[in-house]
Amino acid sequence: MQFSMFQRTYVVILHDVLMATVAWTFAYLLRFEFNFTVLESASYWQVLLIILPVHLSVSYGFGLYRGLWRFASIPDLWNIIKVVAISAVLLVTVLFLINRVEGVPRSSLAVYPLLLIFLLGSPRLLYRIWRDGQLRSDGPIGSKRVVILGAGQAGELVAREMLRGNEYVPVAFLDDEPRLRGSKLHGLSVIGGINDLPDIAQKKSADLAVIATATATGPQMQKIVASCEKANIPFRTLPNVADLISGRATVSSLREVSIDDLLGRDPVNLSKESITQSLFGKVVMVTGAGGSIGSELCRQILIYKPAKLVVFEIGEFNLYQIERELIGLCEHTEFHAVLGDVCDISAIDHCMSEHQPQVIFHAAAYKHVPLLQNQARQAVRNNILGTRNMALAADKHGCDNFVMISTDKAVNPTNNMGASKRIAEIFCQNLNQRSKTNYITVRFGNVLGSAGSVVPLFKEQIAKGGPVTVTHPEITRYFMTIPEACQLIMQAAVQGEGGEIFVLDMSEPVKIAYLAEQMIILSGKTPGDDIEIKYTGLRPGEKLYEELFHEQEQLSATTHEKILLAKTRIVDWNELQTDFSAMESASQTFDEETLISLIKKLVPEMTESQAKDNVINFEKMKKS
Repeated sequence: MQFSMFQRTYVVILHDVLMATVAWTFAYLLRFEFNFTVLESASYWQVLLIILPVHLSVSYGFGLYRGLWRFASIPDLWNIIKVVAISAVLLVTVLFLINRVEGVPRSSLAVYPLLLIFLLGSPRLLYRIWRDGQLRSDGPIGSKRVVILGAGQAGELVAREMLRGNEYVPVAFLDDEPRLRGSKLHGLSVIGGINDLPDIAQKKSADLAVIATATATGPQMQKIVASCEKANIPFRTLPNVADLISGRATVSSLREVSIDDLLGRDPVNLSKESITQSLFGKVVMVTGAGGSIGSELCRQILIYKPAKLVVFEIGEFNLYQIERELIGLCEHTEFHAVLGDVCDISAIDHCMSEHQPQVIFHAAAYKHVPLLQNQARQAVRNNILGTRNMALAADKHGCDNFVMISTDKAVNPTNNMGASKRIAEIFCQNLNQRSKTNYITVRFGNVLGSAGSVVPLFKEQIAKGGPVTVTHPEITRYFMTIPEACQLIMQAAVQGEGGEIFVLDMSEPVKIAYLAEQMIILSGKTPGDDIEIKYTGLRPGEKLYEELFHEQEQLSATTHEKILLAKTRIVDWNELQTDFSAMESASQTFDEETLISLIKKLVPEMTESQAKDNVINFEKMKKS
């Protein structure tokens, strides 16, 4: 039988009226050694008629009737104690005003609150225990039986949330920590390790496995997912644990395991005080603000409450989207969306004259390797000359810090895209020696889920039934998440004093073939059977593996464990200026041959045979 909310509240009120009556009656009888004739006295009825309205009024005021008994807990008991204490004080106050408490046993007034606390709290607690036991046995009809993987804080939170609802029923915990075996959480035992999941899932008739290991590394997540696959049951993972604790998320927010989870990155420890000092109250400009990195930078910058955020973007639709998202987040920040091109010197100068940015994050760039391989002019015009335009404007308008976002493809490049970014690095490094502006370069590898990366491509191919295309069985790439990359960019910007190339620690490289296999598995399919992986061969300018620094750059540590410093290579400034002027002239006439020769001159480590050499070197590295 199901009660409505109004009916449940009515029943609880009747219960509390009865308990208050019983508590006062028992306290009165106790004083007179259970002589029931005293219940006919005027003082007994007088006090009872005051107790009931006072107690009900205070209970309502403290929200005692809004709570659900099946969720009764310590806070509810504390609420009951406060209600009874205040009711008792009000009762004595009213009696004193009426007749100075004459004829009313003082001992009864002292015993009554203690009895009432017991009588109000015990039924709620007993109902909670009974309800939890009922849910654990089989659960409501239609609920899913769940094995929770992980018996730490996250697992405890998940079990607690599940026991409060009807959708999921936790039936067991599994954890690889030996000391937890046999222990209990919310009455459920830790009955084995993660590898035991296939057997436990069958014995417990589990419908779902929930991964509740908030601190799991990439390899640990891979092991857990492998056990879930072996058990042949669906699996989900948690929303952010901080959101669970704060109540912003519930177990209804359980999500599918993503490739980000399997490649697991340790959380970034930021020096928030120094970042706040560098951004709070400042005018900040982000170029390429509609892209994957640029847009996330904007989101994270707003956390530190700059006085003004100027987003500069060439794509009209991208600018519209980021403006629509960010405008609602700018409670403490003046926001300006500027439609502009880094190749348009007049637009840049106008924007900077109007807003006078103190910090610039330059994320605008073309980055698609195969496209730019046949269009050197676009790589030069946007990535090289566009960066020069922005960097010189920063110097002209007295900007404090200019942070250029670079790529691992700039190291020993085999393609126009990587070489163009390397030349942009060279320009910023050398301009730093001639300007009061601090020019800082941050270099990192691929980011998961960015526009044009393999992850969205693989998702699209899997959705179509395959095949998933990989260029080479041994091709590897460095990966990090977009938020992590942006956090480290801001951290590096704080540490920089000008002229540095900061290299973000990307951990171990990942085989793209492995990435494809795991994404197929996470989609519920089997690689090779349901979805084919097809190898298409390296594309023009594509490396088999990427590097984060040149052998002559000599990496050194910084104050942050995930940020390394590459030694700057200085070039002749006058010669650099001459080459840039030649590139500008060649761009205007679409002279691709001259542009390519200038690129090779400025980046002598780039050769036509570099891609083949990388394949050979990679094979040698494997054997050694």
